[in-house]
Amino acid sequence: MPSMFIRVEVDSKAAADRELAKKLVEVCPVSIFDLDDEGKARVVEENEDECVLCDLCVQAAPPGQVRVIKLYEEPA
Repeated sequence: MPSMFIRVEVDSKAAADRELAKKLVEVCPVSIFDLDDEGKARVVEENEDECVLCDLCVQAAPPGQVRVIKLYEEPA
């Protein structure tokens, strides 16, 4: 089921960075991130709407590499 409130996007380069991928899994309090079979970060879509907007994933990654998009806000 697609998310209704939040969508999390991870840049493919950031997702492929194994150290960053592990960090994303560790910092997220609601398990939005997981590792695939190759150790890359993947978004667990069924958990996206559990996001508490803590911003820890955004802070853990280089600028612009992880985005939390609020689907309920009107585009600017």
